[in-house]
Amino acid sequence: MRVLRRILLAAIVCAGLAAAPALWAASDDVLVGNFFPYRAFEQLPSTRIEAGGGVLEVAFGPGELTLSHETILAWVTRCVRAVAEYFGRLPDPTARLLIVPVGGSGIRGGTTYGYRGAASRILLGHHTTEAQLDRDWVLVHELVHQGFPAVSDEHHWMEEGLATYVEPIARAQTGQLSVSKVWADLVEGLPKGLPQPGDRGLDHTPTWGRTYWGGALFYLLAELEIRRRTDNRAGLQDALRGVVAAGGNISRSWPVEKVLTTGDAATGTHVLTELYNQMKDKAVEVDLGALWRQLGVAMQGATVSFDDSAPLSPIRRAITAPHFAPRGQ
Repeated sequence: MRVLRRILLAAIVCAGLAAAPALWAASDDVLVGNFFPYRAFEQLPSTRIEAGGGVLEVAFGPGELTLSHETILAWVTRCVRAVAEYFGRLPDPTARLLIVPVGGSGIRGGTTYGYRGAASRILLGHHTTEAQLDRDWVLVHELVHQGFPAVSDEHHWMEEGLATYVEPIARAQTGQLSVSKVWADLVEGLPKGLPQPGDRGLDHTPTWGRTYWGGALFYLLAELEIRRRTDNRAGLQDALRGVVAAGGNISRSWPVEKVLTTGDAATGTHVLTELYNQMKDKAVEVDLGALWRQLGVAMQGATVSFDDSAPLSPIRRAITAPHFAPRGQ
């Protein structure tokens, strides 16, 4: 979120927008992180997408796209509704999305901001196909960021790990991704988040693997422990819904303790706080092989298989099932 002006300028130049209409070069503050992409919304027409009791306002930057705006907006609608269903509502009821056409094909990158309300920017290749949109994970990843308060730099792994963990689950719960793909990707990805020699805990080891996949591992462990303690009646999703219901989203800066205690209160446990205290400043080894056996997840080549007799298989199934809040929420 803390992006230097020169990085933003370089990104825009690389996207082929330096010579575009005056919108992109009219003044320095269009390029400064505090204002971009907010100033763009003041100068571009937009489309409103209603989801989860709120509205996502979508604008297109200048540039040609092979796909029609209608096709792209249909994809955006699927993505934002998946995120709204996961969190129980649209995290910021007046969120925004700026789609910037760039060279190439596919989604070329994404960034999410919280300075003046939740806003995400997606770089979309000129020649992107509908099949590429259907396979994309970037937009849901960025929209998940909108549902978590801004925290201090040492907790950046919480933000990125959350988006890494939640994105496929939100898509699976709405039928946009297969359950087998969710677990196959976790089996492949989570080893990248395990502590390496010299690791000093999640708050003090800002490597790529620990930030994204170490953070995702934290959330999977929290998910499993919440479900164990509540007899599978509640999970991480309930904790995150509690944070959003309390007003937590990327436009709000919260101390990490508030995030954890708010999430814990929503599940009636202390799992998030306890697990954070265990993992924040020391390496915690996790036997992933044993964990997959307990969950009933096995890889056979590139294919995942499930054992529904495994002790944690009911928890595994509940994680990706369409969610209904526990009684009393």
